[in-house]
Amino acid sequence: MIRFIKPEQTLPLRSLVLRNGLPEDQCIFDHDLLPTTFHMGYFDDSDRLVCVLTCMKENHGKLPKAGYRLRGMATHPDHLRKAYAGNLLRAAELHLKTQLQVDYFWFNARAIAFPFYEKLGFEFMSDEFDIPGIGPHKEMFKLL
Repeated sequence: MIRFIKPEQTLPLRSLVLRNGLPEDQCIFDHDLLPTTFHMGYFDDSDRLVCVLTCMKENHGKLPKAGYRLRGMATHPDHLRKAYAGNLLRAAELHLKTQLQVDYFWFNARAIAFPFYEKLGFEFMSDEFDIPGIGPHKEMFKLL
């Protein structure tokens, strides 16, 4: 089941998956509490939160019109390859397109996730670059 969640509910998975076990208070994004930011989660059959994402209003300089940026997408390692992340991302896209009338969705993708995002129709818009302490990334986007 997919639901909107509170920012603090994203922190355990951000810490575990994206920040190598950093304390949760160091996994908070500046935009988490902005009124234009939303957080979504995928809950398994036992009502455990197993996948999260955050979407923040942020235009990209290479793209026209109104955009949102994906941040902090993480799936618990025990729940990979079960289609949870894809379903969650599609739900966020639908919300952005139908409820917020957003023109595009963009983010910095980790190299390991390139095939996942490409399967969902996202395209590259940058060369690979390194985010210190996190690793190689490319900017990706999708017109909605």
